[in-house]
Amino acid sequence: MTINNPQTLVSTEWLNHHLNDLDLRIVDASWYLPSANRDPYSDYLQAHIPGAVFFDIDEISDQSSSLPHMVPPVELFASKVSQLGLGDGHEIVVYDTSGVFSAARVWWLFKLMGHNEVSVLDGGYPKWLAEGRLVTDTLPHLSKRHFTVRKQSHLVKSYEEVAKASEECTSVIIDARSSLRFRGLEEEPRKGLRSGNIPNSKNLPFQDLLTNDGTFKEVPELKNTFAEAGVDLAHPVITTCGSGVTAAVLSLALTLMGHDNHSLYDGSWAEWGSK
Repeated sequence: MTINNPQTLVSTEWLNHHLNDLDLRIVDASWYLPSANRDPYSDYLQAHIPGAVFFDIDEISDQSSSLPHMVPPVELFASKVSQLGLGDGHEIVVYDTSGVFSAARVWWLFKLMGHNEVSVLDGGYPKWLAEGRLVTDTLPHLSKRHFTVRKQSHLVKSYEEVAKASEECTSVIIDARSSLRFRGLEEEPRKGLRSGNIPNSKNLPFQDLLTNDGTFKEVPELKNTFAEAGVDLAHPVITTCGSGVTAAVLSLALTLMGHDNHSLYDGSWAEWGSK
């Protein structure tokens, strides 16, 4: 898409031009579904965008929760990202090896923690590779940087809040999973979860927001896609998915469209489907 807000989405051309900026930090936030049997950190060690550090969404999460990669305590988040060399004054660009997938979750986490200078690489690592841009297996050595948390609690929703919104229809709940999973016609990738969807929710598979090359559609097309899914953006929005990862792709699209009244259901179907 035509990118007008580099603090939400940046192009591969933009990143390549700014690769050596002193206050730019690049984050590889790759993650795969359990069924993929792939290790994103091994992929990172083999090759990544120069200067990128690896953000493990399973490690930087609430370790006391039985649910996958739930939002971490603020102290843990601040400590971990500081050790990665990410902190105050940095402009952070996040990407993943799938295109636009788990990078959006890490973008949302930084927004949740009050760091607004964060964006996602449009098209991600696949587009970067397709354009023949530089990659490396050299690990960066970055100094620790203080990270100040200013948690934006309105950006996240709990099970109780989503259940209330579902019952009273006070918000539009949008599910980023595939149509088959949403309709309960396909088994969930996590064992022990029933199939189906949250009552009164709408289905908008996150892939529908992207073009053939894995970049976001233009804003008018995005608005049409949401409208075709039956989403009335005059109301607050809650995004959800399987485990709170691709829900953030919806959140990113809403931000691109200028719709700021949205939050993400952290537990998503991993929590709802286990109840």
